[in-house]
Amino acid sequence: MAAVTLLALGNGSPDFFASVAALRGGHPRTGLAAILSAGAFVSAFVVGAVAILAGPFPLDPGPFVRDVFFYLVAASALFYVYLSAEIFLWQAVGFILFYIFFVGFVFWMDLGVDGTTDKNGELEMGLAVEREQKAWKKKDLLTDTADEESERPVGNIDEVESAWSLHRVLRKVTQIWAVPVSTLLKLTVPSPSEWSRFYISANIGLCPLILLYSLSSFIPLDRQIVFLIPQIRLPIWSVVVLTSSSLALVHFIFERDPPEKDCISGTLVAFMMSVFWISTMAGELLSCLETIGIITKLPPAILGLTVLAWGNSVGDLVADVALAKAGQPAMAMAGCFAGPMFNMLVGLGTAMVIETASFYPAAYELHFHVNIVIAFVFLLLSLMGSLLVVTWFRFRVPRFWGFCLVGLYLLFTLMSIAIARFSG
Repeated sequence: MAAVTLLALGNGSPDFFASVAALRGGHPRTGLAAILSAGAFVSAFVVGAVAILAGPFPLDPGPFVRDVFFYLVAASALFYVYLSAEIFLWQAVGFILFYIFFVGFVFWMDLGVDGTTDKNGELEMGLAVEREQKAWKKKDLLTDTADEESERPVGNIDEVESAWSLHRVLRKVTQIWAVPVSTLLKLTVPSPSEWSRFYISANIGLCPLILLYSLSSFIPLDRQIVFLIPQIRLPIWSVVVLTSSSLALVHFIFERDPPEKDCISGTLVAFMMSVFWISTMAGELLSCLETIGIITKLPPAILGLTVLAWGNSVGDLVADVALAKAGQPAMAMAGCFAGPMFNMLVGLGTAMVIETASFYPAAYELHFHVNIVIAFVFLLLSLMGSLLVVTWFRFRVPRFWGFCLVGLYLLFTLMSIAIARFSG
């Protein structure tokens, strides 16, 4: 259940906000190309990498068929809408509702209709305990080996010392670079796990103003409102600054001890501030891509198909490959479909809802481009191929299919770059 909700939201948030920023910024082709290319990257390259590293390995038939089938239906529906060259508000809302239905279906399957959930839970717990025991044995073995290695004479002490000094210098430089960013995040994003009177007071003073700025497209910052005295009208930003700074000062003076239990409001504000920073970085990323396109004279579609898609999907690659190396390839495969489907249905769907709502009741026009069609075709090919091959091999992922998927993605990338380069 967590894989299609919290994990999908965490992995898909960069694509989500990049899509919204692209469509709101007048670059629908870039946003659509990034979503489709990221989906093809994960379903082909990442799945292929997992299969190469850990194949052959078995999969649970039910969740695998469910995830791939729903992703296939969603991609096919979006392909049909794109070929029709227009999308209505009800269609955009339908994409979001389809993902909600998928989450409900996953919840129904996990809950179990025949009372087998407890047995599966006990089995999974037993396997987890066994894996933990093996991990501890491996850790003890590595510790003993490290002790034996430490007792051996070192060949060149100067080389070891120079390597360690270089490592310390690089670590110090990295820590210095991280200080401004970490300080800014502590000042603006509440941390429920780490209580600090100064930073909590700063959060109270800064978060309302930042949230007001994020809503400036709906609420003008200089909007005049009545404050305290009926005859006095002040800009809304000054009212927010005065109120939040007063509350922050009161909190800093009177609050001496941390709260006994976590406050749900603080967690909610932390989530909203995290969303704000992710959205801001997505907008800046698109501005950088536009600048790179102007300098290199590359069309925006090619940037969406390569740089933006790879940057937003590198987290999936690292996480799933790490799971495969840790001996959890089935879990890695499960994360290769829910995240991209969330990006397509909720991320792109939300962006389409925002755009189609401004044209309602008319349709929002979608301009045809052959690169988008190729992205759709390769995404559907990778999904259908994985479904057929894994089913044919009795729900075992063969290693050769990993090489096929990686080759399929490389072919897709070369074709996309060639067409985008010469068609403009």
